[in-house]
Amino acid sequence: MSTGKTILHSMRQQLNLSDYRKKHWEGSFDEYLDIVCKRPEVTRSAYQRLYDMLLSHGTEEIYEQKEKITRYKFFTDFAAQQGDAIFGLDRTLMNLVNTFKAAAKGYGTDRRVLLLHGPVGSSKSTIARLLKKGLEQYARTDEGMLFSYAWKMENGTWSKCPMHEEPLHLAPHELRPALAARLNENKGPNDYVVTIQGELCPFCRHMYNEYLAKHDGDWNRMLEDIKVFRLILSEQDRIGIGTFQPKDEKNQDSTELTGDINYRKIAEYGTDSDPRAFNFDGELNIANRGLVEFIEVLKLDVAFLYDLLGASQEHKIKPKKFAHTDIDEVILGHTNEPEYRRLQNNEFMEALRDRTVKIDVPYVSRLKDEIKIYEKDFNAERVKGKHIAPHTIEIAAMWAVLTRLNPPKHANLTLLQKLKLYNGKTLPGFTEDNVVELKREAISEGMSGISPRYIQDKISNALVAHPEENCVNPFMVLHELEVGLRHHSLITSQDQLQHCRELLSVVKEEYEDIVKNEVQRAIAADEDALTRLCSNYIDNVKAYTQREKVRNRYTGNYEEPDERLMRSVEEKIDIPEGRKDDFRREIMNYIGALAIDGKKFDYKTNERLQKALELKLFEDQKDTIKLTSLVSSVVDKATQEKIDVVKSRLIRNYGYCDVCSTDVLSFVASIFARGHAKK
Repeated sequence: MSTGKTILHSMRQQLNLSDYRKKHWEGSFDEYLDIVCKRPEVTRSAYQRLYDMLLSHGTEEIYEQKEKITRYKFFTDFAAQQGDAIFGLDRTLMNLVNTFKAAAKGYGTDRRVLLLHGPVGSSKSTIARLLKKGLEQYARTDEGMLFSYAWKMENGTWSKCPMHEEPLHLAPHELRPALAARLNENKGPNDYVVTIQGELCPFCRHMYNEYLAKHDGDWNRMLEDIKVFRLILSEQDRIGIGTFQPKDEKNQDSTELTGDINYRKIAEYGTDSDPRAFNFDGELNIANRGLVEFIEVLKLDVAFLYDLLGASQEHKIKPKKFAHTDIDEVILGHTNEPEYRRLQNNEFMEALRDRTVKIDVPYVSRLKDEIKIYEKDFNAERVKGKHIAPHTIEIAAMWAVLTRLNPPKHANLTLLQKLKLYNGKTLPGFTEDNVVELKREAISEGMSGISPRYIQDKISNALVAHPEENCVNPFMVLHELEVGLRHHSLITSQDQLQHCRELLSVVKEEYEDIVKNEVQRAIAADEDALTRLCSNYIDNVKAYTQREKVRNRYTGNYEEPDERLMRSVEEKIDIPEGRKDDFRREIMNYIGALAIDGKKFDYKTNERLQKALELKLFEDQKDTIKLTSLVSSVVDKATQEKIDVVKSRLIRNYGYCDVCSTDVLSFVASIFARGHAKK
């Protein structure tokens, strides 16, 4: 067998023909009623189906500043599968899904235009795109299936309903109450109740009357000319998923929403008011039973916005030459701040404002979520042949978030400290209640600032701007960010430009502190030396708290506890002189509690003590390593060996490569050479 035939044979075995037949089911109207009796949810409204689709992916409860928030896994797990994961917008997405829930229950928001409002690059389009993809996939499952119908034409072909209507619309009005009652027999309080709402579209109404007359008013015989089929929602095939985008006013009219006359068929049917001579293929027509997305909805001409009034409030559209036609679909638009302000200031658009539910979609204000946005695109799998140095993405994300935060009103709080509080860090004198208050006083926070797209563009520039370099570090990215500010289209004033530059200086200083701390910990990562220092410190603390003397391990003599040693460790974590006794008793109580539980004390289990010991050891060893000698490029063999050990620790424990570990050691050495080393 040839290679080609082998490949085709392998592919043929992977095809699931039974699944294909299930998705392309066809049957009679009475067979469809059997399905409705078993699975009444096939008759759900568009909002009910969308809400159930979101719930089908599961939820989890999280706590944010003591408030319980429902996280919908559709926007995390499913979105990640589509390459569109959304980070840091749990509260916003919960508000959006609550709106869908109210609409699904018919509480009023089903008669509104849902408007995602926020700055550029805040995930509005991503949310809409995910909802469309989710509906498409849900319609292919047993839980999400829905049906429509087709008419048998005189030539033996079948003509589908152009608006993919619910087959139950074929029931005459006088029979609907009895039919609904039979379909809802023996239902429990939590079971889905079948309701029959809506009229036939003009095309189906014409066919209905024609076939009913053909069978002398016998509705049951008329149904013999009906075929019910399973409906698969698809944006590509324009079935149940629509997208409308503004164009030049001269090249666009409202028929793109509600359909237009088919002039080729006028000669066949004799008049342009015959529904068979009309194409019901506008975006609002084809999106029936599903969702229509309006891109930059408020940039539309006023004529289009008028169509939205009836579509949202009455669930009806007005095709040219025909009566109002029922639709059942989710209308979702998105817009930026300038267009929304224009809507607010336009007194002639009061009706649209009244029919709009605005969902604010701000920029991310939590650093760890902003980092995830960039790590999705810039990671080892996506970036081949170049290493991204540790903290490169973190520093860029930090600057982006800082541009979005409002200056804190608290006198003792800097913008960087506010960022750290939002990111879950603790600061002396600030509690979770303070963080809640900070967010409450900054109402519009996240609605302005630097877009993630700008950061992504500049990281991309840094990756390609230095082809000879094997590693991209934070300074390369910060340089690209600063240079690009001069040409940033959304920075319109000198004050904005100056503010952004000042924040770049802030993150550079923060980066210095981060890498100094890492190098200090790498130098002090000698396990044996740390264990010896810890043992010595604990022996002295034990003697001090019990008012005893310490035996000198070298001379064998008993001496007073070494106060100088104890204070040199405690000062590294800012334990004041007046609190040293409390800290020492705390350490001994901690050791005693472990002993009661039969556990052995390890300095690594106490974060504060570990940090103090590492900083103390660094102070003791930095002069022996002579890190500052790196600046002079004259390094003796013994020092080089010690530096190589530190480099290996940076590579092993902190994610550096050989290039960036050398760079960061040189950078930190230059800081120490300038005399800027901090405790």
